Amino acid sequence: MTEVFQAAENIQPQIERMLRRPEVEAITGRSRSAIYEGMANGTFPKPVKIGARAVAWPESVIRQWIADRMMEGQA
Repeated sequence: MTEVFQAAENIQPQIERMLRRPEVEAITGRSRSAIYEGMANGTFPKPVKIGARAVAWPESVIRQWIADRMMEGQA
């Protein structure tokens, strides 16, 4: 019976943490204006709408953006 519950847990999609702008600023070290400038010129990911007046970034997208910047620095 326990195996059935474990299998069901593996089928469910992983819920992704969503980051609001202040947390994105803290993680990336970028200011609000730099984030919006980057979004406008295509060098920073755009957020996902999570409500009528709210947006957030999937944590994996921000972590990947950071990893990409680190790889650029090594090239």
